Amino acid sequence: MSIRVFVPIDSVALSLGANEVATALQCQASQRSIDLQLVRNSSRGLFWLEPLLEVETPLGRFAYGPVSVEDVESLLDAHFYERGEHPLYQGAVEEIPYLKNQERLTFARAGITDPQSLQDYLQHEGYSGLGKALEMTPESIVNSITLSGLRGRGGAAFPTGIKWKTVLDAVSEQKYIVCNADEGDSGTFSDRMIMEGDPFMLIEGMTIAALAVEASEGYIYVRSEYPYAFESLQKAINTALHCGYLGDDILGSGKVFNLRLRKAAGSYVCGEETAMLDSLEGKRGMVRAKPPLPAMRGLFAKPTVINNVISLATVAVILARGAEYYRDFGVGRSRGTLPIQLAGNIRHGGLVEKAFGITLRALIDDFGRGTESGRPLRAVQVGGPLGAYLPDSRLDVMLDYEALQQIGGSLGHGGIVVFDDSVDMAQQAQFAMQFCELESCGKCTPCRIGATRGVEVIEQILRGDQPEQQIQLLQDLCSTMLDGSLCAMGGMTPFPVLSALEHFPEDFNRQAVTAAA
Repeated sequence: MSIRVFVPIDSVALSLGANEVATALQCQASQRSIDLQLVRNSSRGLFWLEPLLEVETPLGRFAYGPVSVEDVESLLDAHFYERGEHPLYQGAVEEIPYLKNQERLTFARAGITDPQSLQDYLQHEGYSGLGKALEMTPESIVNSITLSGLRGRGGAAFPTGIKWKTVLDAVSEQKYIVCNADEGDSGTFSDRMIMEGDPFMLIEGMTIAALAVEASEGYIYVRSEYPYAFESLQKAINTALHCGYLGDDILGSGKVFNLRLRKAAGSYVCGEETAMLDSLEGKRGMVRAKPPLPAMRGLFAKPTVINNVISLATVAVILARGAEYYRDFGVGRSRGTLPIQLAGNIRHGGLVEKAFGITLRALIDDFGRGTESGRPLRAVQVGGPLGAYLPDSRLDVMLDYEALQQIGGSLGHGGIVVFDDSVDMAQQAQFAMQFCELESCGKCTPCRIGATRGVEVIEQILRGDQPEQQIQLLQDLCSTMLDGSLCAMGGMTPFPVLSALEHFPEDFNRQAVTAAA
């Protein structure tokens, strides 16, 4: 009888030797005449255990990790496929506390299925949402998304149903669905995990969106640094097209939706929706002035739905299980769940999907298990490189869009980067300005010039050159960037700078004192 063994094909697992482990496992099992069926599944998001090897038994799946090529021989010697004792044994996968204490809706299939198997996808609730959508009117689909409370997971948190209603009501012979998969924020990887590990879910969500707003064409704008994600999506699109889930007659319904991939331009600012549209149209990625909104005049000047990967993938869950089911998770105006990405100086980095309402402290302590260095935590950046730095005293805030706004933070794409007490926050503030200086599209003066001046001013502070005056100048400059920038690139760059000044003033003063001495 064949024994099913799972080795992830996620980028993180691959970077840690998953392909080599899989090859060694097959080779040594063959030499021992052990009948192993190797399945390349997606990662479950427990990155400190990657590559995570799983074996299927009558009692469920059991895990071993992190596995290296050198461990394969001892695993086979221990008869791991019969749950033999081994130092890398992690027990039943579903009982690992990191996984057991999550609410996985968008990532329900993560680690369970073969990403390229349409049959696997169908056996685990796949395309049940599309089946229901094909029996609904566009208005009722939009109403379901509105009722669910789904908001944009890319960072802006705009209500998805309102955006879709605007496109549905727009009069045009052509409409588009565009997925913004240019995941450029540091410490974020949930989009990549969906594209690599559950690509049919994104395709299904985009197809439902097309039915909802009566669009016939769609594009996925994939980050250029994601070659495995691009390949995974292309294979899944080809399969969906061949099996009738895309194309000119979706599942015999007469509905049309064609989907194409485009590789991103390698520019951070192209993650901004209008710069992305310019890039898709073959132009240099430059931020457009609003209005008109893309929902009215978007790709090729046609009404366009733009959502990120997690938003569109989650649409499939909402249609499959119902708007009320999804809405019952979360708090306040933040409904459903958020795939949170733990990164930086943290012991157990990875993906945690939780309902809105968990605190930052619980995420870092209960899931992340504190800093990797073992030193005291000093700062946490939430929301990517343009997010605010929060000190330990602010970590009891709930993960909720409005709660974070009240303390000067932003949830963004759900990325959380942890720093221990060895970090220099003045240098982190300088990095934020340098990042903006490098990545600005250059269209508006506050961002283009403001970031350059910001770098210069912080350098003067670090040299101890009239620090009090320079700090006041820096604060004034940040106010100008906040109020005058055309998009979030310049408008949010002040968040990390001002938060570092507010919560860690001693780092700026220390530089001045050191320079004076």
